[in-house]
Amino acid sequence: MAYYRRFDYPAPDPAILKELTRQQEEMQQRIILQKPDFELKLIAGCDSSFIGEDTILSVFVLLSYPELAVLEKVWHHGPVELPYIPGFLAFREAPNMLKAYEKLQQKPDLIMVDGHGISHPRRLGIATHVGLHLNKPTMGIAKKVLVGKYKEPESTKGAIAPLIYKDEIIANVLRTKDNVKPVFVSPGHLMDLPSATEIAMACALKHKLPEPTRLADHYAAVFKTEVK
Repeated sequence: MAYYRRFDYPAPDPAILKELTRQQEEMQQRIILQKPDFELKLIAGCDSSFIGEDTILSVFVLLSYPELAVLEKVWHHGPVELPYIPGFLAFREAPNMLKAYEKLQQKPDLIMVDGHGISHPRRLGIATHVGLHLNKPTMGIAKKVLVGKYKEPESTKGAIAPLIYKDEIIANVLRTKDNVKPVFVSPGHLMDLPSATEIAMACALKHKLPEPTRLADHYAAVFKTEVK
């Protein structure tokens, strides 16, 4: 599946595009994919939502693991400082997301981000971007494919198919519930694909989305009502 530009947005400034590409290429060299070396006790889910065109709201929900009991909910909203540019969404969302992260009283062992990790044209999805900034293990849970090709996994819960891009497996296409659309699980930073997939499955209870990102998405809608 190709990665297309949204034509309802103007073409980006070439100078900005060049600089953001340079930054991604530099960050790409620092990505570490590895089996996690921590004992997972605290997991955070995070997501961002836009309020109109000018304001972004980011949410972190901290949960115990494996119980998945909610321990903290924090959020931060602020102005959007960068226009939408395909392939560079992290530069638009991450600054506000990092400000929300600072409000957590306890820091998670792992962050599950609503979005992509290395399943990105330059391996720099929002999960990887955040992981590099925080030097923290991260993984991405995306609802739609960004780049790569795959064969539809079986329709039963737990079925997996690889997402392949440039002859590399960049994510697993995971069926988290019988007969629902799959999610795309990818490592972000300081994480590997098998571990990310196992954790995503362990966090998938009754819904399509694993609990950390499902709850982050839910509370983003709740907290938006407090901003308006």
